[in-house]
Amino acid sequence: MNEPEIIQEILDLTRTIAVVGMSDREGRASYGVSRFMQSRGYRIVPVNPLIERALGEQAYPDLAAAHEALGGEIELVDVFRAPEYVPEVVKETMRLRIPYLWLQEGVVHEEAAKWAEDAGIRVVMDRCLLKERMAAGWKQRG
Repeated sequence: MNEPEIIQEILDLTRTIAVVGMSDREGRASYGVSRFMQSRGYRIVPVNPLIERALGEQAYPDLAAAHEALGGEIELVDVFRAPEYVPEVVKETMRLRIPYLWLQEGVVHEEAAKWAEDAGIRVVMDRCLLKERMAAGWKQRG
């Protein structure tokens, strides 16, 4: 977990990111990080039952609905939820066989992260996706 090679692999190989806990309000971390990632060619899929759209994309009430709507094309689950919600998200990520899981800064759940890793999911925890992308250098995605 959190190995530089895993972070680089996620940044290089993923294209579609389901953002669990995505907000449709500017000023929220999930919105700002997602907007930046979207501007660099990543597809953002908002997952939040309280919103209809964000960043021009249809929002979905849960990860399963997003996964089904996109025909299984989600490669990364980026979590902006409080730690107590992480086990549920991890179980769904495992069930859907999504290969990568990213728990944003402040989102820490050691036990659930271990479940994911034991299931073969590559995990990054308590790190900011945007900061890591910036540290690795930006390159326009195609």
